Amino acid sequence: MSNRELRGEHRKRVLKGATIITSITNSETTCTIRNQHADGAELTVPAETRVPSEFLLYVPVDGIAYRCVMRWRKNDRIGVQFTGTESKPKLHYG
Repeated sequence: MSNRELRGEHRKRVLKGATIITSITNSETTCTIRNQHADGAELTVPAETRVPSEFLLYVPVDGIAYRCVMRWRKNDRIGVQFTGTESKPKLHYG
């Protein structure tokens, strides 16, 4: 069964800039949202980037920070599940 078959919802193709914010070091990593639906998204990050299993994904165009859990990773692509939202993080300047 492919990842596409496991999804309960079709992901809408988007191209949004976003920032992965990790709580441990308050570090930020720029990424791109390739597709998204109400419960999750597929992100593109530099292949060498270390991404924790849980993090905040701030999307400036949405004005929202999504709490995320990483579900899969393949090279520079990451699949995440949204577990909630927060307002714009105070530490982020964008």
